[in-house]
Amino acid sequence: MDAFRRSNGAWLPLVLLSVTAGCSGSRGHRAETLRIRGSDTMLMLAQAWAESYAKVDPSVAVEVSGGGSGQGIAALVKGTIDIANCSRNLKPEEAAEARASTGKDPMEFVVGYDALAIFVHRDNPLEEITIGRLAQIYEVGGSLSLWSQLGARIPAGRERIVRVNRQSSSGTYEFFRDHVLDKRDFQLGSLDMNGSKEVVELIASTPGAIGYSGMAFATPDVKVLRVRAAEGTASYAPTIENVLSKRYPISRSLLIYTLGEPGPTVKKYIDWLRSSDGQQIVADAGYVPLAVNGKVSAD
Repeated sequence: MDAFRRSNGAWLPLVLLSVTAGCSGSRGHRAETLRIRGSDTMLMLAQAWAESYAKVDPSVAVEVSGGGSGQGIAALVKGTIDIANCSRNLKPEEAAEARASTGKDPMEFVVGYDALAIFVHRDNPLEEITIGRLAQIYEVGGSLSLWSQLGARIPAGRERIVRVNRQSSSGTYEFFRDHVLDKRDFQLGSLDMNGSKEVVELIASTPGAIGYSGMAFATPDVKVLRVRAAEGTASYAPTIENVLSKRYPISRSLLIYTLGEPGPTVKKYIDWLRSSDGQQIVADAGYVPLAVNGKVSAD
């Protein structure tokens, strides 16, 4: 997994990064193009899928770009892409807009699982945190602004909690707001990053920082906190076992959406994503595949 991340890490800083699988001289002989846009959390995974699929079906070119789940959904609603990658669920109003503008209902497909990991600097002595305390750090009117309030002793001059956040078009931002802040607003003054990789890199170089991103973005330069659903409950790390059992309280599905029933080319691609080969790429990218020990998890 580390080698995978290193080989692709240079691509991720671009917010809107478009990759066409197999765009060599044979591109002119390709019969169809699949246009995919959305989640930055899933961008590394989507790129790996696209590259591998060029060997599965050389007649199909898979074009991938990021920009956030919101951007992917907006493009799907307009009918300008075939698949939207999302790290959050489609909102009812988005489904209604798609129906009104295209006459089709969006269809959802689960293609893997993720944990929203909470990162701090590797030298931070804190080991765990509750959902309630996370909310008090990030929400409007939150009462936690110093590490000492959490019982963590940070070097002098770095005691203030530096909140690292995602941009508002991010599905990760929306998921955190819904499941940690209980739909309350974020307070101003955070450092808002365009990508998950950028969140982790900033925390790695900022001793007083805290932030959140997908579990696949963990590096040795940051610490991943265990999370408690509430005071007095057990704390859990974002592991495969804890994600599948839903013991980790900020677990989520990785999703793709199409407009109505997918056509033959899109359906073939989705079936491959959910196959053992496609799911091995999910595992290699650092996420949780649908199939564990030969069994496909129901959602």
